[in-house]
Amino acid sequence: MDKHTYKTRLKVVRAGIARLKADCLIATEPANVTYLTGFTGDDSWVVILPRAVALVTDSRYTEQAAAQCRFCRIVERKEAIVKAIAELLRNRRGIKTAVVEKSISLANFQSLKKNLSCRLKTAEGIVESARRKKDRAEVAAVRAAAKIAARAFGCVLRQVKPGLTENELAGIVDFEIRKAGGTNSFATIVAFGPNASRPHHQPTSRKLRKNDNVLIDFGVRLDGYCCDLTRCFSVGTPRRIYTGVYAVVKQAQAAAIRMVKAGVETSQVDTTAKEIIKKADLPVYGHGTGHGLGLEVHELPAISGKAKGKLQAGDVITIEPAVYIPRRLGVRIEDDCLVTNDGCVVLTANCPKD
Repeated sequence: MDKHTYKTRLKVVRAGIARLKADCLIATEPANVTYLTGFTGDDSWVVILPRAVALVTDSRYTEQAAAQCRFCRIVERKEAIVKAIAELLRNRRGIKTAVVEKSISLANFQSLKKNLSCRLKTAEGIVESARRKKDRAEVAAVRAAAKIAARAFGCVLRQVKPGLTENELAGIVDFEIRKAGGTNSFATIVAFGPNASRPHHQPTSRKLRKNDNVLIDFGVRLDGYCCDLTRCFSVGTPRRIYTGVYAVVKQAQAAAIRMVKAGVETSQVDTTAKEIIKKADLPVYGHGTGHGLGLEVHELPAISGKAKGKLQAGDVITIEPAVYIPRRLGVRIEDDCLVTNDGCVVLTANCPKD
């Protein structure tokens, strides 16, 4: 993270703190800590003060923090993190109200409230709303992750053959991602035949059969940023029903992607994809058509019928319509898109789906 990016992010977050009439923010979510400081370790919180930023960590991470966090103070704690935060804020002039992220555990919140000498309240979305709009470096990181995903997927396809189990193929996917220079952004989903009708199927010992259909949902994390793709294909000769369902899902995805543009209601994108599937007299999927993507696999905005709000330039989202026919088959096609004022750019276009 360069100094300009660091200062820009802090300015936006401090404005959010001011709107809450608070004097400092205690960020506990790992992705938010990374966004604000560049630190990628665990078990560390960051305190945003009016004129300073402090990363509170322990001896396991001080060397890493020194290398990654060039612009903030690093506080090595010798005790519980809650007590270290309380000590950091003790006797600081002007700190009358501190706000902590709402996702903090109840036990930590109660302990923090007991140890702090200032007023404490919770809030959500301060950092997440700032994270929503991706800058050029963030988009480049997602694009680079997608490039690794496409390379790994190409290597995987050459190794698919009857007799492999779902677990074995998932292992091949993970290995090829590592070999290409990335890590998994979530646990790889591999589903053969009727197992693909379960959206979050966990790989099993089921073996791939001749003329089976395959669903692979996988993601790559690179420099902290994630991509998320789903690809489906047949081994051998595809059944007519599978070919027909695939064509409808592909049509639904293309229509939804054409809808993506700054200013468009997120629910409208969801409706566009689901209407095509409904008109084909196929079961309409129950999950949303997509979600935001970045330091986490699921970020703002949500692309669903219940979501409120409009797409914004700088959003990075997934578009993933599907058809699930229980005990028969499942088809989901997922790509990652950068929202622009004029439409969108598909960041995963180099990963084949035909």
